[in-house]
Amino acid sequence: MAPTINSINNEAIKPYMNEEIKFEEAVEKAQVPIKKFLLNQTREADLQLFIESADIDKTNLNRENIPLSVLVPAFAISELKTAFQIGFLVYLPFLLIDLVVSSTLMSMGMFMLPPAMISLPFKLLLFIMVDGWNLLIKSLLLSFK
Repeated sequence: MAPTINSINNEAIKPYMNEEIKFEEAVEKAQVPIKKFLLNQTREADLQLFIESADIDKTNLNRENIPLSVLVPAFAISELKTAFQIGFLVYLPFLLIDLVVSSTLMSMGMFMLPPAMISLPFKLLLFIMVDGWNLLIKSLLLSFK
C-alpha cells in the first residue's frame, strides 16, 4: 500500500497543495493508483459479480475504466473472503484442542467439568508457543501482492 500512497501523494496531493492543479484534476490523478491497487488485490470472480450487477455500460468496459463504485465493493468482498479463510485456518488448531480436551475429560469421567475451562490455557499456550501474533500479521501482510 505504501507505493500507492506515495504515488497519490506525489501525483495528486502535493501538486494540489501547491496550487499547481485543481481539485477535480487531483481527484482524477489520485484515482489511477487507487484503481491499480484495487484491481491487483481483487479476485476476478468478485469483480465480475459487481460488474454484472452494476448499472453501467458494459460494451466498452475494460480494466482501466471500471468505476470505483464497482471496484470498492468488489475489493471489500474479496478481503472479507480472505479474512474468513484466515479465520478458519486459525480456528482449526483450537478446535482440535477442544476435541482432545473434551474426549480426555469424558474418558476420565469428569462430565461436569466444562471443557472450555481446561482448554483455554492450552489454546493460549499454543498461540504463544507458535508466535501467533507474528504469524497472523505476516499472513495479513503477505495477502497483499
